[in-house]
This record gives sequence, structure tokens and C-alpha cells, in this order.
Amino acid sequence: MTDALHFDPNTGIAAIGVQLPPLAMDVRELAALRGVDPDKYTLGLGCDEMALCPEGYGVVDLAVGAAKRALAQWGGSVEDIGLLVVGSESAVDMSRPLSAFVAEELGLRGRIRSYETKHACYGGTVALRQALEWRLSGAARGKAALVIASDVALYAPKDPGEPTQGAGAVAMIIAEPKVARIATESFAYAEPAFDFWRPVGDSFPSVEGKLSLDCYKKATEECFQQLVGDRTPADALADFAAVCFHVPFPKMVKKAVGQLGESFEWTPEATSSFYEGMVNPTMDWNRKSGNGYTASLWISVAQALAGRAAGQRIGAFSYGSGFGSELLVIEAAEGAAAAPWADEVAEDLKSRRLVSQDEYDALRGARLAAAE
Repeated sequence: MTDALHFDPNTGIAAIGVQLPPLAMDVRELAALRGVDPDKYTLGLGCDEMALCPEGYGVVDLAVGAAKRALAQWGGSVEDIGLLVVGSESAVDMSRPLSAFVAEELGLRGRIRSYETKHACYGGTVALRQALEWRLSGAARGKAALVIASDVALYAPKDPGEPTQGAGAVAMIIAEPKVARIATESFAYAEPAFDFWRPVGDSFPSVEGKLSLDCYKKATEECFQQLVGDRTPADALADFAAVCFHVPFPKMVKKAVGQLGESFEWTPEATSSFYEGMVNPTMDWNRKSGNGYTASLWISVAQALAGRAAGQRIGAFSYGSGFGSELLVIEAAEGAAAAPWADEVAEDLKSRRLVSQDEYDALRGARLAAAE
């Protein structure tokens, strides 16, 4: 039950940094390029724009950019970091972790634990939970953790997933909870499934679309039912000011909320009210960035926390194919109201350049050539 959750007074999110890449494409332009009705992408999927990386820019650049912003907002020193974890499914090496590439750029070395976590889009949440538990266990000995979720989502040209592409990174300093507290308890569910996977050597993922949606909906129902427990759903969810989801594309979230409403035996009107009031407003940045894989949920959480009054609670549902899921409860702290990361996202969106159809084709051609 949410009223019985424990929030440690000394551990939570001390700072947030978000980094989006400098290019993007309107999905309507992609629809014209592919000869598809744009409503299929905008109304059918709920997509708007997809963030893109220029040649020579990738997952490490995103992670480092987000980390530098989080560190600057925090005001601490890299010497105060005792744990660096990068969650991603965009590995650049099968042995050397992404954290090593990031540490190199940040000048992080010495008495520090550094590694990469992988579980599809759930990998960033795994990294966060491990950092929280590391602090709460006493193993941190007063040190802070730097957690980063960073990904570049690309699909083969003309693949059904192409309009959902995206990229982004979210970095969080886990230390004193200046921005938000995170409940010690969480609600997890997992079972093996081949709904989305990318074998070693493959440039693009394979997706079983219907199975992936079914797994996502089942995970949503299982996690939220745990949170509700013996309370009524209305009472349990009344504790929240917003509820964030992993966003493969917005319409998938809406379908999962529909499944949740059915499991709670809500009327269609009640389900729609919950979605429009609590969920849909948290996905504005996701509609501009596309699917950021591990960063996707945390982009939504960063938006939902921005300007939030201290004490307001946010639900954060994480899903990763394969599959694993977890529902976290986050409570805004005093630093959420100022939300300097929101200004940085606004600047990223304002300064980035929208590419044309020809530029997109050239960009994808260069990436395909590099992958061969």
C-alpha cells in the first residue's frame, strides 16, 4: 500500500540531467518518404518527432552530456562519486562497459565501482535500483552514485518500428534527495519472453509486435495490482499527482492503461479520465524525442517532476522486453520546483535541426554502411 511506503531521508535523486541529440525528423516527413498516410504515425502510434544522432555522435555522447548537466546542477565533485552505472541496450563493445567510456570523458577514476546494466528498456531502472540499494546498504560510505540511462533506437528502413525511433539520455545523481525521494519498496514482475531481441551481430532488433504489446499490458497489470494490494484502485492511485510509463510509443501506453482499467473494473469514462489526467501529460517530451529505450521512462519522469510541489507523488512504471518490469513510487522534494533540467530540454528542442527526407536517407545510409 502506498501509505505504508518508506522514503529514506538521506537517499534519493539529488540532481537530474537530460540530453537530447541535435537532430530530429517530423514523422509526417517520414510518412511522405515512405508513402504512408501520416495519420498512421500521428494518430495510430501517437508519435510526433523522432530524435536522431548525426554521424559520429551516439550513445556515449548522450550519456556524457546528461552526466555533465547532472553534475553541474548537483554542485558536487567527481571525487564524491563512488558508483557509476550506465543502463543501455546500445552497447558499443561486447566487453568494455559503456561506463568506462563515460568515466574516461568525465575524468572518473580511482576508488569507484563502474559497470553497465542491460535488460532492454528496463536497464536504466535496474541501474537506479542498484544505486539506491547500494546507498541504503551502507556500502556507499557517504559517496554518491551517478546513474545514466542512455540509448539510440534505430530500426531497419521501412520497418514498422521506424516512426518510433528516438534517442536520449537521463543522468541522475543518487545522494541526498534534493529533487526527489524514491520509495524503498517497489513492485516488480518478470517472465521469459522473446517479444523483442537483437542477437549479437545484428544491426537492428527483431520484434514480435503483438506479443510485445501483450507482455507490456500484462506487466502493467501485474505491477499495479501489487501496488493496490487490498485497497481499492481509486484509493491507491489517489496518492499520485502523475503516473509515468515507459513509452515505446504513446499509443502503446494508452492501450496498457486500457488493460489496467479493465482489470480494475473501471468504466471506460473512468479509464479515459485517468489516462488524460494522470498519464498523457507526462509524455510531451517523449513525443519530441521518440523511443529512448532505457531513457524513455526517465524522460517522462523528468518532465513530470519539473515544477512539482514537494510531497507530490509520481508513479513510474518501467518495462523491458524479455521481459522484466517494475513500478516505483517517487516523491518530489524541494528542488523539483526549480527544475533546471527543464530549461536544458527546452534549449535542446529549440536548437536542434529538423532533417529533410534526403538528409534522413543519407544519414541512414551512412549508419548502415558503418554497421557492415
